[in-house]
Amino acid sequence: MLKKMGEAVARVARKVNETVESGSDTLDLAECKLVSFPIGIYKVLRNVTDQIHLITLANNELKSLTSKFMTTFCQLRELRLEGNLLHRLPNEVSTLQHLKAIDLSRNQFRDFPEQLTTLPALETINLEDNDIVDVPVEKLATMSSLHSVNLRSNPLNAEVRAIAPPLIKFHMLVSPEGARAPPP
Repeated sequence: MLKKMGEAVARVARKVNETVESGSDTLDLAECKLVSFPIGIYKVLRNVTDQIHLITLANNELKSLTSKFMTTFCQLRELRLEGNLLHRLPNEVSTLQHLKAIDLSRNQFRDFPEQLTTLPALETINLEDNDIVDVPVEKLATMSSLHSVNLRSNPLNAEVRAIAPPLIKFHMLVSPEGARAPPP
């Protein structure tokens, strides 16, 4: 077990170093068995955080992200967090004023993360396969940049399904009423 943990730590370190050395705008820590964002990474990336526009933390075991993560990487354009154990976002997600796309699919959200409705550049929200029942349709309708919200495989209430179509100017993807994805 210790060998596997050591390999995972080495993999994260290698990926972070690659980002710093290449001057890349992408930090890819997908499938690294992370349960939290390693705090040591903040120090290693301190001189390049403004140039990182895409972070992928997909398919880890993250239960939460800190406010420091959001405020450190405030230049993000895309954030991929699918396949984790997240159930909420910190309020500081509102500092991501340049964010265009966020993927929160296959997590454990019960409530729609309303902080996302304050992001002026946000074009795409993916919340497929969570446990969301209610959606702030009125707030989403005021988001001028929003193109698509994926809410497939969520147990949305009938009211959301009824009031959304006449109010929204974006694509809202939902599963047929009563449909739910089979458990994995």
